[in-house]
Amino acid sequence: MRSILAGALAFASLAWGGAIAPLEFVPPEAGSYRLERIMRAPEGTVLDIDEQPRPLSEFTTGRITLLSFIYTHCSDAWGCPLAYEVMDALKAEIDREPGLRGLLRFVSLSFDPDRDTPEAMQLYGGSHVVDRNGLPWYFLTTPSPRELKPLLDGFGQDLSLVVDEADGPTGMLSHMLKVFLIDPRGEVREIYSSAWLQPEVVLNDIRTLLLEDGGR
Repeated sequence: MRSILAGALAFASLAWGGAIAPLEFVPPEAGSYRLERIMRAPEGTVLDIDEQPRPLSEFTTGRITLLSFIYTHCSDAWGCPLAYEVMDALKAEIDREPGLRGLLRFVSLSFDPDRDTPEAMQLYGGSHVVDRNGLPWYFLTTPSPRELKPLLDGFGQDLSLVVDEADGPTGMLSHMLKVFLIDPRGEVREIYSSAWLQPEVVLNDIRTLLLEDGGR
C-alpha cells in the first residue's frame, strides 16, 4: 500500500464534482515514483452480463485494469457507492483522451452472486454497459459462491455476512473497500482503500504505469 506522502500540506483543487472528498495532499507527478508489484491477479470463472462464462484473466491482462469488488445492495457511502462514483468520474476524464482510453478498462465484480445476477449487474452498470465508444467498463459476477471464493482469497478481499441481534441474516455484507490497479501482465500494482481512492491519485498511477510500459 502507498506510504504517506511527505510534504503534502495543501488541499489540491478538484474538478470532479459529486460527493468525492477534496484531496488533502498534492499527489506526486506521474512517473516520478514507482509502483511495486504486489501480487498476481488470481484466475477464475466469471459471468458477463450476457450470462456467458469467461476467464477472469480476460479482464485483468492486456490492458491496465482498475477492478473493484462491489455488491449492488451496498448502502455504505464509503464502500461500493464511493468506488462507483470515483470510477465514473475517472471514466469521464479518460474518455476525453482517445489515446488513453484505448489502453485501459474498468471492472466491477460482485461478491454477492446469489443476488447479483448478470441481469442485476447490467442494471447496475446502466449507461456504461452500452457505451461502445468510451473506456470499456465491465460488470461481472460469478456463477456461485464456490467460484467466487478463490477470487476473494487471491485478491485478499475480506467479506462477512452482517447478522441481526438474533444472529439472523440481514442481507448486508461487511467488507473493507479495496480497488485494485492491475498492469497489462496481470500484476496488482496498487490497492486503494477509501482514504486513497481519489480520481487524481488513481489517474496519476495509471499514467505512471503507462510511462513504465514504454511511455505510450
